[in-house]
Amino acid sequence: MKDTAPTLVTGALAAHEAGVTPATIRKWVQLGHLSPGGRRGRAHTFRLEDVFAAERAARRKAPTAR
Repeated sequence: MKDTAPTLVTGALAAHEAGVTPATIRKWVQLGHLSPGGRRGRAHTFRLEDVFAAERAARRKAPTAR
């Protein structure tokens, strides 16, 4: 079995896939909920698995609407 590196995506693509804005991705990084998987130039790149995990955690913590 081949050992493959994870696919890394830009913050903009990560945001699109998770259904949030790029600012939300940046906020998750600031708050420590999401760690970049690498860099592409000056921009962070992310593993989609990590982005989806952060999105699920954010949904669990979000207050419910009444």
